[in-house]
Amino acid sequence: MPTNIKHREHTMNQQTYQAALAAFDRANAEDPNMEMSEGREYPKELLYALRMTEMQERYAPEASEAVKLAVRAQHIQRWKSPRNAYPMDRTGYLQWRTGLYKFHAETAGELMKQAGYDDEMIARVRTTISKKGLKINAETQLMEDVVDLVFIEHYMIGFASAHPEYDEEKWIQIIKKTWQKMSPRAHEFALSGKLKLPQTLVPLILKAVQ
Repeated sequence: MPTNIKHREHTMNQQTYQAALAAFDRANAEDPNMEMSEGREYPKELLYALRMTEMQERYAPEASEAVKLAVRAQHIQRWKSPRNAYPMDRTGYLQWRTGLYKFHAETAGELMKQAGYDDEMIARVRTTISKKGLKINAETQLMEDVVDLVFIEHYMIGFASAHPEYDEEKWIQIIKKTWQKMSPRAHEFALSGKLKLPQTLVPLILKAVQ
């Protein structure tokens, strides 16, 4: 293929990619819930999406375009499907999670279509966001790694503060469940010093994973 055609196709692909990211960010910027980070206020799900991309670039900069898109859209417009819309028991929780995966995948897919993506790429991103093939599908596993690393670095301490009733045994169970979803590469990254572990939880994290 002539170089100028390759360059034109690459430029078009980049334009489509950037258009999709911008659409995801606009959708998440509508979140009425706000959160502070480093002295600045953000719509909650926009901040989460930016943290996901930052972690993916730190952990796996070589990730495919499909993974990068899935990472940015993983929680897209989550506030539109609140937990309390389902029964507040284990069955209701599972229904909520299943419904969320479908909602996020469909919302991201529609925005990607508007940005100019073909059905094949949309299907890959929807599969990844839906967490299909965890431990089998490499793209799904990579996104799951990023999800768990972001949770540990940014959200685990807040989760701990919200549940003062949890004892050490309960926390070890939660950490182990998170750890089991991660790949060996993510385990190594988390313990390498490259992840900012919540200091007050470090003893529990080390106890759980060892």
